[in-house]
Amino acid sequence: MTRHHAASPDQGSDLIPDTTAQPTRNVFALPPATDPDAPLICTPLSDSDCAALEEALQRAVADPGDARAIRKAVVDVLADALRTGNARLEEALRAAPRDARSYVRAQTWLTDLVITAALKVARLRLHPNPKASDAERLSVIAVGGYGRAEMAPQSDVDLLFLTPNKVTPWAESVIEATLYILWDLRLKVGHASRTIGDCIKLAREDYTIRTALLEHRFLEGDPALQVELKTRLWSDIFSSTASEFIEAKLTERGERHRKQGGQRYVLEPNVKEGKGGLRDLQTLYWIAKYIHQVEQAAELVDTGMFTAEEYQSFRDAETFLWAVRCHLHHIAKRPVEQLTFDIQVEVAERMRYFDHAGRRGVEHFMQAYFRHATRVGELTRIFLTGLEQRLVKREPMLVGLFRRRKKVRDGYVIVHNRLNVVDSDAFVADPLNLLRIFEESLRTGLLLHPDAMRLIAANLDGFDATVRDSREGNRILLDLMLKHGNPERALRRMNELGVLGAFIPEFENIVAMMQFNVYHHYTVDEHTIQCVSTLAQIEREELVEELPIASRILKQGVNRKVLYVALLLHDIGKGRPEDHSIIGAQIARRLAPRLGLTPDECETVEWLVRYHLLMSDVAQKRDISDPRTVRDFAKAVKTHKRLDLLTVLTVCDIRGVGPGTWNNWKAALLRQLYRETATAMDTGLEDLNRDKRESEAKRALRAALPDWERKDLRIETARHYGPYWQGLTTTTHTIFANMLRGIRDDEIRIDLHPDTDRDATRACFALADHPGIFSRLAGALALVGANVVDARTYTSKDGYATAVFWIQDADGHPYEDARLPRLRSMIQRTFAGEVVAGVALADKDKVKKRERAFRMPTSVTFDNEGSEIYTIIEVDTRDRPGLLFDLTRTLAAQNIYIASAVIATYGVQVVDSFYVKDMFGLKLHAKSKQEALERRLREAISAGAERARR
Repeated sequence: MTRHHAASPDQGSDLIPDTTAQPTRNVFALPPATDPDAPLICTPLSDSDCAALEEALQRAVADPGDARAIRKAVVDVLADALRTGNARLEEALRAAPRDARSYVRAQTWLTDLVITAALKVARLRLHPNPKASDAERLSVIAVGGYGRAEMAPQSDVDLLFLTPNKVTPWAESVIEATLYILWDLRLKVGHASRTIGDCIKLAREDYTIRTALLEHRFLEGDPALQVELKTRLWSDIFSSTASEFIEAKLTERGERHRKQGGQRYVLEPNVKEGKGGLRDLQTLYWIAKYIHQVEQAAELVDTGMFTAEEYQSFRDAETFLWAVRCHLHHIAKRPVEQLTFDIQVEVAERMRYFDHAGRRGVEHFMQAYFRHATRVGELTRIFLTGLEQRLVKREPMLVGLFRRRKKVRDGYVIVHNRLNVVDSDAFVADPLNLLRIFEESLRTGLLLHPDAMRLIAANLDGFDATVRDSREGNRILLDLMLKHGNPERALRRMNELGVLGAFIPEFENIVAMMQFNVYHHYTVDEHTIQCVSTLAQIEREELVEELPIASRILKQGVNRKVLYVALLLHDIGKGRPEDHSIIGAQIARRLAPRLGLTPDECETVEWLVRYHLLMSDVAQKRDISDPRTVRDFAKAVKTHKRLDLLTVLTVCDIRGVGPGTWNNWKAALLRQLYRETATAMDTGLEDLNRDKRESEAKRALRAALPDWERKDLRIETARHYGPYWQGLTTTTHTIFANMLRGIRDDEIRIDLHPDTDRDATRACFALADHPGIFSRLAGALALVGANVVDARTYTSKDGYATAVFWIQDADGHPYEDARLPRLRSMIQRTFAGEVVAGVALADKDKVKKRERAFRMPTSVTFDNEGSEIYTIIEVDTRDRPGLLFDLTRTLAAQNIYIASAVIATYGVQVVDSFYVKDMFGLKLHAKSKQEALERRLREAISAGAERARR
């Protein structure tokens, strides 16, 4: 790295830092690169700019005015230089968007120039002291990232003002004047004024200060002080405290990862602090420098810490991460470090990732990001674990003597309680050993030794067609999932080391693949491993209360081999233009026989992969109370065996999406669909009919109202049509019976009650029927921020509407009791005409900034086969607060009666399914009617989306 040194006091009275090797008239000339392989991305200020800057500063300090006037004039000159230099740097980075190394050096050069100029103005003009005593010496030193000469556009400028003893009044004045100039320039300055003794004392006590001093760099003033500080740091502290420093850094790293969520694959990663981010690289450099006194990461190869190939991986990752961080700062115009969804798109565009192969450019960019983060994590683990074993946390001898060691198979050895190989050459001679070691790791419970991980990663080319097709290799993979109880540990390590993608090349395509939405919390490969982990948890009986049906299915016995293989492959077809379920099934058809499955097992795996979304879609997008829904689903599944397997796979798939995705609402839907389908398979599909359900519902209501007179019960059971009895539970029938009793035509009755079994608030409404009721209720609910997850509306024979909505708050929870009065009031005001939902929603129907980058195509489909008496209109589009109101208002305007609405939300995507009839009570069969209605719905969606963007 180029080092830039300012002139010492005896080099003359020039007010501008001398950054050239040989003094010239133009002291602003670009400093020479001591490393020819490390040029600047551009010259932030040309020779003519520097000459003009020098003249402008000389004029500014020549002003005989007071110090404040001089400072203002200097700030104006330097601010102009910063604007010019930063604009050129940003333009250069746009032209070479991945050339981050030369960019951060150029940014450091520009910062050095401004800082040292401010220092000289303060020291030589504002507070001159030509006869300074030895005690008044002052050295200004860059520390932290600035000391490392790595500056992003919005990085902090960390300065140490160093004095030999206590800070003198003169030094204090110089420091204060310098800081005022830098603050007026709006630089983010972190500063400390200390003596050498202070630095030594604080560095002993505080690892953050010690780390900052580890990477200090001389800027201006007396260079002898900096030399003395460096000598004292190494002799008094660094040379004898390597173990404690490493242990502190490892602890700090673990705590940092915990705060960032502990996952490398969070979809809005922190580029600086996250797992696999820049701070992990910097931790490595700090430790390496502390132990070996290296100045550059390249020197790690000479120390034996890394091979040349491993260092190149680190270098590539570091360059990529720095490029991302610099673009982040330029886009946000502030020091943001989190790669949020809205910024990801802009960074991807700047770094020239474009849409291709059926995927957006941002998805290709984020896949590259996660691949680099994975490599950083693995290499850092190898480096730090090796140091941990050598220098810290040594196992006490007595504990080691009395601990019972696990026996390992021939060819393996335990080193520092980690699994290693005895003979590297013999190990790699048989490529199957690259799989066997993971089996041995699970069998013994031992983690892999860093040397073993390095050996595996360096020999992935051993996985040729012979190894992939070998019976032994595929047996090992299956046993890793089936025999040891914690398959996720082996699969995750195999994936991070590249073994999974090498053994199953089709899997390599989904490694670190991001799905650009807010629904999926993990990359595709990590999601797959999370699904396998969930299955293992169910088998270990850890989720019996949360997942009673899935737990019972596994306890009663299913083909575990089929389940694990299907979960491993269910998303393997993602990342292509075609339907990933179809592509995945084709891949499964090829892979399942290779894995040693029987023809019947292969067929089942292929079917599960092809239809792994079927049960989830039916449960969340269709009205399960409609007998036709269950009957069609049962026909598609065909057998009880497939139903059991698909149920468990669906549960694992949903839970593997991310924290909070699985909830009681989805659980209730899946349990209902499973129970009704299983019953239909056991008793015959003919038992699924409306008349039978209606009779059973009426009988249950009579039992639930024992205090009612027989006459009133007859009136209540006779006033509703068949769909009312089939679509609601006895509890809801009871609520409506009480609400309708004695209701007046001008009255609206409302019952709001938490439905804890479904993680939602049940909102029941009874009122005289009139057109557009569903839409007006949807509008009122949208105004209070309620998310509708399911809804039903029925008209009684005597002209009353009974509507029930299941709603959640913005966090996906039932409404708290304290919030229900406002909800009730808004509904009453809307129906009284005091609030017009369409007008009131205009200011509330906004899309969050971080979610605006998501593109979601709109699809409108009409299904006349999915229900016996209704047309199902499915609208798949971009979600926003007022969408349901817009859609239902459009349907009402076209005289479409909405019987029920099923709402399935997947992050920013929503699928609204409406069960409807026309004004004559008939299905929408006419193609012209469907096309006209689709056009109206699309227009409403487009208009609402435009309003939400404003």
